[in-house]
Amino acid sequence: MSLNNLKPAPGSKFSRKRVGRGPGSGNGKTAGRGNKGAQSRSGYSYKRGFEGGQMPLHRRVPKRGFNNIFRTEYAVVNLDQLEAKFDAGTTVTPDAMRAAGLIHSKTTPVKLLGRGELTKALTVQAHKFSGKAAEKIAAAGGSTEAIS
Repeated sequence: MSLNNLKPAPGSKFSRKRVGRGPGSGNGKTAGRGNKGAQSRSGYSYKRGFEGGQMPLHRRVPKRGFNNIFRTEYAVVNLDQLEAKFDAGTTVTPDAMRAAGLIHSKTTPVKLLGRGELTKALTVQAHKFSGKAAEKIAAAGGSTEAIS
């Protein structure tokens, strides 16, 4: 084996099909496009999801459930995250949480949930608190302030 006798694998290379070059070519007249119909015309392009006139899948499948477009999405923070990031006596605001990398958006309201334990007395400001989170913060000697 050397560079001068390298060859591609048999059958991997073949000349392209030259269409519309007369009856002898095997691809003359309709050039492999069949007779009539949209696909035989030049400039035809099908829409995404088009199934030849059959009702397309995305319209056959029933819609399910209800999407409330007015719902409020909250950025969720848990107590174990506050425990890890903040020292005792700190006032924890949404801006402080963003600086600590707990939340990302400036506009999304923040909700505090009660996963984990809290041993430090923190003053926590958020838009909403779960019942357990408020209990645990109070039990640790901290306080909660709801932002409107």
